[in-house]
Amino acid sequence: MFLAEGAEAAAQSTSTFSFFDIFVLIITVIIAIGFVRLVTAPRKNLFAIGFGFVSLAVFLFMDFVMIKGWMG
Repeated sequence: MFLAEGAEAAAQSTSTFSFFDIFVLIITVIIAIGFVRLVTAPRKNLFAIGFGFVSLAVFLFMDFVMIKGWMG
């Protein structure tokens, strides 16, 4: 019964936006800038490029899910 009421309340809410979402978007932009700088650097650090790529992929996926949640 309690879970059904919670599900109904969640279905009625129109937006899942929270203040923390802004920070996630800003961090994604910072990671993207760092990744581009690593790739264009004359001396390539392959570990840093790989780490940056994985981090950027995770944050882009997180942003996609977050924005999809905003849209409903």
